Amino acid sequence: QLQPVESGGGLVQPGGSLRLSCTASEFTLSLYTIAWFRQAPGKEREGVSCIGGSGDSTNYADSVKGRFTISRDYAKNTVYLEMNSLKPEDTGVYYCAAEDTRVLFGICPLRPQYAYWGQGTQVTVSS
Repeated sequence: QLQPVESGGGLVQPGGSLRLSCTASEFTLSLYTIAWFRQAPGKEREGVSCIGGSGDSTNYADSVKGRFTISRDYAKNTVYLEMNSLKPEDTGVYYCAAEDTRVLFGICPLRPQYAYWGQGTQVTVSS
């Protein structure tokens, strides 16, 4: 079974940037729709961004639109989430989730209907 692995989290000051990575061994991520979710303490998990298998379909939560960018590097079998102009409210555990593109029919939902989840990486935005 597919097990996404996230990396790149850390501590950053407000207005700073981070780039998260999502990879998986022994699986080709281009066959999967990939989404990033985050969860802050005491809050519900929310979808942040997603990208289709071919990379031509993306979605962003309103709260991050214009600040975050999701992309694929097919050669590295990696999906990135570049986060710019970070705010304290961006703080949380960020999860990479994957679902077979055949299940999602090429769409890219920001709902937790993904079959495979990583362990998460902590992002803290603080002065």
